[in-house]
Amino acid sequence: MPSLSESLAEQLRNPRGPAGRLVGAAMRLVNREPISLAVEALDVRDDDDILELGFGPGEGIRALARLSRRGIIHGVDQSATMLAQASARNRAAARDGRIQLRRAPFDETGLPDRSIDKILAVNVAYFWSDGPRVLAELDRVLRPGGRISVYVTDASAMARWTFTASGRHRLFGAAELRALLSTGPFHGAGISVRPVTLRLGLRGLIAVVDKRCGGSGGRSRTSAAAFDNLA
Repeated sequence: MPSLSESLAEQLRNPRGPAGRLVGAAMRLVNREPISLAVEALDVRDDDDILELGFGPGEGIRALARLSRRGIIHGVDQSATMLAQASARNRAAARDGRIQLRRAPFDETGLPDRSIDKILAVNVAYFWSDGPRVLAELDRVLRPGGRISVYVTDASAMARWTFTASGRHRLFGAAELRALLSTGPFHGAGISVRPVTLRLGLRGLIAVVDKRCGGSGGRSRTSAAAFDNLA
């Protein structure tokens, strides 16, 4: 029988059932500040088509929809429980067709090639069991000149939490996060990783990846290098 720490780690990876609904409610509070910082780093435009990878209870989806009023906000999560919560929280925008949420693996979004301008991923990179495959999928759907914003809690903080000992979370320091994002299709892309300090002193990391334009023109106005100066 799994321990309490193992059960919590599994619920964080894939919330389900009554316990998953409670985890979703907790995520709304815990992720509020990381979502705000990671969305700010995306530099969202009014007509951006955006994907949130691992949307949880839907707070990030709601924030993105407020900023991109003429684009489509897509969301992919592997949890049916989170799909239900996020759909309920964003019901009106979903009825209007501005939000499209689906349950799917992180490496099989189901979106067309080059259909997305920006990608948000908050507290989800720990669960990319095959990081290069996930990144290949993000590269496939991201338009040239597009941007990815990733938030993770720093390994120095997460290592103190007992549930991470289950092995279900991959821990990241700045070097490890940069190494992950620099592999495969984003090798040589503009990548920036900076530390952030949340309320109560929790240390996190925000990474920005800018996909090269390849001569087709880009839409991102703030480069990853300039993003370093926002720290």
